[in-house]
Amino acid sequence: SSATSHEAIKEEKLRDDLRYYFMSPCEKYRTRRHIPWKMGVQILKIIMITTQLVLFGLNNQLVVSYKEENTMALKNLFLKGYSGTDVDDYSMAVFTQRDVYDSLFYYSQLGQLSVGPISYAEDEEGNLLPLIICKQYYKRGSLEPSDETFDIDAQLETGGNTFFYFYFFYCLYPKNQWRAQNASFFDLDFYRLVDIQLSFQLKGINLQTVRTRELPDCYSFFVTIAFDNQCHSGMVKIFLDIEAQSSACRDWKISGTAQKNTHYLLVFDAFVILVCLTSAVLCTRSIILAVRLLQRFSRFFLENYNRKVCEDDQNEFLNGWYVLVIVSDLLAIVGSVLKMEIQAKSLTTYDICSIFLGTSTLMVWVGVIRYLGYFQKYNVLILTMKAAFPKVLRFCCCAGMIYLGYTFCGWIVLGPYHEKFEGLSRVAECLFSLLNGDDMFTTFAQLKDKNTLVWLFSRAYLYSFISLFIYMVLSLFIALITDAYETIKSYQKNGFPLTDLQQFVREQKDFPVFEENCRTDVQLRHSVICCRQR
Repeated sequence: SSATSHEAIKEEKLRDDLRYYFMSPCEKYRTRRHIPWKMGVQILKIIMITTQLVLFGLNNQLVVSYKEENTMALKNLFLKGYSGTDVDDYSMAVFTQRDVYDSLFYYSQLGQLSVGPISYAEDEEGNLLPLIICKQYYKRGSLEPSDETFDIDAQLETGGNTFFYFYFFYCLYPKNQWRAQNASFFDLDFYRLVDIQLSFQLKGINLQTVRTRELPDCYSFFVTIAFDNQCHSGMVKIFLDIEAQSSACRDWKISGTAQKNTHYLLVFDAFVILVCLTSAVLCTRSIILAVRLLQRFSRFFLENYNRKVCEDDQNEFLNGWYVLVIVSDLLAIVGSVLKMEIQAKSLTTYDICSIFLGTSTLMVWVGVIRYLGYFQKYNVLILTMKAAFPKVLRFCCCAGMIYLGYTFCGWIVLGPYHEKFEGLSRVAECLFSLLNGDDMFTTFAQLKDKNTLVWLFSRAYLYSFISLFIYMVLSLFIALITDAYETIKSYQKNGFPLTDLQQFVREQKDFPVFEENCRTDVQLRHSVICCRQR
């Protein structure tokens, strides 16, 4: 009798612990007066991480705008006749030999025309770094277009430290070699010329960050101007590529509150790290307690009912929300450390820092759905997403095969005739726009109708894709989600199938015999507090 009483007490204690585990934070407080520390920390973390992201984003926007405006300014300074907008993937084009020479020697305008704090880079001794001019051309060649004859030497050659197949590579450093004997370097044989590249380095200071009370960054701009004559079509394309690298200025002095404001930001970032560490520790502790509770329940179920806990009931104890919160905390900590290093001018990895902070903020806001799930009306959305996700994923895999087929077909057939089909990525983006009903008429109208066969094929291609994906694929996609929603609404009205865990908590001892892995035909489950997808 004493043993039976002890087992009954043990069973009731386990049942109470299971009920408490599935309670909402508010119900836990009303039941045992336990303060919901995790929920409070999550709310505080959302506010702090969002504030941190906004502050970093405002500063990052200044950095991006500085780089974009400098790129535009340098194109206008170094490209003679630049119109202010790029043409396709190149900046501008020239069509005469005189324009090529004029553009080639136009780089010296910086000191005379620039209104910004930018200048040519110097070495440690105060000497200007050299301008490097490199040209590529076929080793030997003669062409007579009128006679339709040509003679090109395509032999593999090695010259100096570099060699190229089909053509040589020569470089000149004008700083030390502006002499008459090198004048022949600029006597260009346009029949053999492949391209010319001018490379030089500039220095600049981003002073606009002073307005936000932050220390300015110093920038090194590695500029490359390329004259592309690979097509030999009579049009030389000119590219201007700028690689900007920021660094801490070597010698600076600033008055005002900029340094003090930086200290405040560093303290705030340190507090964000502390809050994220607290959140990660609390969620890790909850996962450990859940695993121990699962072990107790499994042992009790096996000893008293000679049954193993099914897989779905085991998954009830493995809370994916806690894993999401821990991952977001780790990303936020790494991003905050990088932000502190950037604020201290020790690092300049703005892009990497923004990825960590942006991803962590996304996960933190997604984690809020967990608390909305305790309310039945909001929980419908969560249950529908969970129930529809496996079917939608399988459906997308099948539809993706058709999508890839259209992508490759459109690229190889329509690529030479339509700018939206010139690359695989552009084809995929174009088809995705058509899938959503965007830009249809423009896609049809922009196709060049020089080839009647291709024009007819394009019509069949576009009409079939639009009809198939909009009228069939999207309709089936929506139908899957609608079916899951109707199923959830039906079970919320008539009741969800109970699993072994839920029957045990409700003190029902006649456990039904489920199929293997305890999966019901609808594969749904619900907890004590709210219904959740099984």
